[in-house]
This record gives sequence, structure tokens and C-alpha cells, in this order.
Amino acid sequence: MINIPTRNRILIALVCVLGVLYAVPNFFAKNTFSDLPEWLPGKQINLGLDLQGGSHLLLKVDTKTVIAERLTGVEDSVRRMLRGAKIRYKGLGVRDQAVVFSARDPNTADDVEAKLNEEFKASTLNQFGAPTKEINIEVVGDGRFSLTLTEDAVSARIDSTVEQSIEIIRRRIDETGTREPTIQRQGKARILVQLPGVDDPERIKKLLGKTAKLNFHLVDQTNSLDGALRGSVPPGSMVVPSEDLDATGQPLKYLVRKRIRVGGDRLVDAQATFQDNQPVVSFRFDTVGGRKFGDTTKDNVGKLLAIVLDKKVISAPRVNEPILGGSGIISGRFTVQEAQDLALLLRAGALPAPITILEERTVGPGLGQDSIDAGQIASIIGLVLVVAYMIVSYGLFGIMANIALFFNISLIIALLSGLQATLTLPGIAGIVLTIGMAVDANVLVFERIREEVANGRTPISSIDAGYRRAITTIIDANLTTLIAAVLLFAFGSGPIKGFAITLMIGIGTSMFTAIMVTRLLIVLWLRRVRPATLPI
Repeated sequence: MINIPTRNRILIALVCVLGVLYAVPNFFAKNTFSDLPEWLPGKQINLGLDLQGGSHLLLKVDTKTVIAERLTGVEDSVRRMLRGAKIRYKGLGVRDQAVVFSARDPNTADDVEAKLNEEFKASTLNQFGAPTKEINIEVVGDGRFSLTLTEDAVSARIDSTVEQSIEIIRRRIDETGTREPTIQRQGKARILVQLPGVDDPERIKKLLGKTAKLNFHLVDQTNSLDGALRGSVPPGSMVVPSEDLDATGQPLKYLVRKRIRVGGDRLVDAQATFQDNQPVVSFRFDTVGGRKFGDTTKDNVGKLLAIVLDKKVISAPRVNEPILGGSGIISGRFTVQEAQDLALLLRAGALPAPITILEERTVGPGLGQDSIDAGQIASIIGLVLVVAYMIVSYGLFGIMANIALFFNISLIIALLSGLQATLTLPGIAGIVLTIGMAVDANVLVFERIREEVANGRTPISSIDAGYRRAITTIIDANLTTLIAAVLLFAFGSGPIKGFAITLMIGIGTSMFTAIMVTRLLIVLWLRRVRPATLPI
């Protein structure tokens, strides 16, 4: 154990030097080294919400809307199927979470049931990944039918909606430049969002609260808007409010066709720009969307094309000529910030369901600074006590262990910086705990060396036997702690994971510094001094 090859000595020294270099930027002002290349030491530890302040939001996904939309889709499928088969029906609609209708001729019930089974034979995947039926078809009387979603289908659709919402929320937040956000599912239909360092929470709430469903509809110019406003809405059309106001301060209304000419899901890019010194949003479709948009504008020159975002008309420009390039401009009374936010929403994609904010908390940076100060004081006190104990108990060997402890702390900070991990208050607790645990391995080795010296061994033989016989105990002790940390990380959330990460990193660096660094220092001293007795 006292023979360390030269290349191993160089490697140990290199790791220690790199640890110090990558830890140093954390003791300078933020962004001091931001201009350095990525591979050079310049990154700093990201502070969590509880340390630098920010916003804490608890969101709820409106899953009822998703189920209602699916039932509406089932209703449309049933109508199309019955019309295609020329089967007369009545009372088709969605009532009490079911699609219900009656066949006018009860004698056709068997034929209707067979066609329904054929129409909805497709299956969905349940929570275990196994295929299961999506639609329950029930005959509730002579010629009366009720179609409902199965429990597995409802659960699968809710899970898919929440997971998709999390992904869209993550894209939107990433577009704002927020670093290290925490976005995770809580319960069945809730999403926790923590945004460290956010200085404009109102803007974030607006971005997250918008569904951002963009569609292009033709304005119905053949029917009277006044008649539609009095309740006589023509079939195939709908009244949609505008973001613009009329002379009385009320939103303008448009009568638009229900048919979606091009959907926002076909957008591949959207950017805020200027046209005639006014902020606008330029957009670009994919190949399919570009073809649909081109066909729509080519066939409807001179007509109004309504741009509808979240059931509101942003603008309704006149199509003066075919737009065949697959791109266009959305204009309106935008400010620069509104144009940038709209482009961001369109790039990130539409939420599959509306989201409401259930809980909002704002953590001030002052509270976070108090936590940092308290953590620093605790770390310093723990470090001083450990250093003093090692010197008093083991003398020169204790000083060597303290030097290794310095490199241990440097390596922890360097790894947290290099990995761009988020440090939270429990993470600081993990570092403080690691400082106390860091010298455990040295204590085991030094006590074993003392026993070997007491048994009459020579200094070289005592050190060799001490390290060789203590190594098994050191590995066992750290392995059990590592297993606990892994379980905390696997089953914990948020702050618990932060504690587990710093603990796991601390275990690895402690093993390295105790077994490699301290041993290297002792071996170098031993070969240089060749003592007759050990000062331990």
C-alpha cells in the first residue's frame, strides 16, 4: 500500500489541482468568468429557489377538458359512421360523460352495434403498457346506445396530457432563459414549477397560463354577423371575439367558419420582428402546413383569413394574393414584449389542456441570503472543529488529513460547478455532513496504524498494514451510506434529491482524498524523512 507508481502520483496531483481551479470561480462575483471558453474553469454553482429566491408555482391541468374533447371526437366519428352507412338516428350528443344516441329503426340496432365495434376496435395502452379497449359500447334499450371511455383509457389520456403539458411548460420556461428550473409532476394532474432567480413572475404566469392553440379560419362573409349575434348562428360557423375593442369598449366579434384551414401544430418556427416599424410575429410552416396554407390563400384571394389564438381573433387580414412560401406575418397591436412572448409560445407549442395556478409563493433573495450565511457559518464551524480534532488527536498525520480535507471540499465544489447542479439548503446540509464524514476513513486508518505500532511493527510495516487492513472497513462503511443516498435520490423529490446528490458526491471525493491523497502525502513524507518512530 505504500508503493504508489509515478503516473498515479501525477494523476492524483492533477485531479487535486483541477479541483481547486474549478472551485475558485465560485468565490468571485457572478458571471466574472462568463467570457471564457466552456472547457476552461469558469462555471459557478447554480443556487436553488431557497438560496437565491424566485417563484414557486403549483399548477393544475384541466383534464376534464381533455376527456370532453375526446368524447366530442367520438361523437363526430359516430355521426360520420352513421351517415356513411345511411342509418337514421336521433338524439346524438354528449351527456353525462357518455356519447348517446338512438337508432330511429330499432331493427337496425344489431347492424349499428356491429359497425360501432368495427369503428372503435382500436385499443389504447393501460398504465402497465398492455393494450386495452378504449371505448365501452352499451346497448341501453331498443335502439339506444351509450359510448363511454374505459377507466384505462381515461387514465392513459390524463397521463399523456400531464406529461405533454410538462414538456411544453419546460420548453416555454427554457425559452425565457431561466436556468435550472424544477418542473415535476405531483399527484394525478398537478405540476410543481420552481424558478430560481426569476425577477418577473407575472410574465412567467402569463406564459404558463396561455394554452396557445393557434388556428387559421376563413371569415364567414356570406352570412350576417348581426344575425349571428342575435342567436341565429349559421351551421358550420361560430362567433369568435377579438382582442380589439369597438367604440363602446367591448371586444369586436367575428363570424368565422368552424373548419380549421391550417393548425398551429404545423408551425416550425416563429420569431418577433418589425414591419413598418411595428412589432409583428413572423411564422413558418412545415411542408404539409405550407402546402395547406398556400392552397387556402390561393383559393380565397380577396377574402378575410382569421388568425385565432386561444379562441380569440388576433387579426383577420385580407388575402391579397396567394402566399406559397409557407410563411407569413401575424400583426396586431403588439408591444415588443408581447410579440416576443407570442413567438415564444408558438415555438414551444400549444398546451393540450388549460392550466390553472393553484398556489403561488415568491421567495425573496433576502431569505435566501440568510440561508446561505447560516450554511456558511455551519460549514466553517464544522470544518474548524474537524481540523482541530484531527491535529490534536493525530499530530502530523492529522495535518496531512486536513490537507486532504481541503482538496475534498474543493472537489465537491468543482463537481457541483462542472455538472451545473443546483445547490439547495438541504444540499448545504449534505456538504456539512460530508465534512464531518470526510475524515472517518483517515481515523480508521490512523487507529489501525497505532495498533500496529503498539504491536511492535516498524513504521513502514505499520503504515502498510494499517491501510491494507482498514480498506475493507472503509469501503463497507461508505458503501452503506452510498446505498442510502441512492435510495433518497430515487424515491425523494426536490430538496431530498439535492441532499442525496451532495452526499453521493461527498462520498466519492472523501474516498479519493482519504485513500489516495492522504496516503500519497504520508508516503512522500515517509520516503523523505525515514523516521524511526511515527508521530501519531
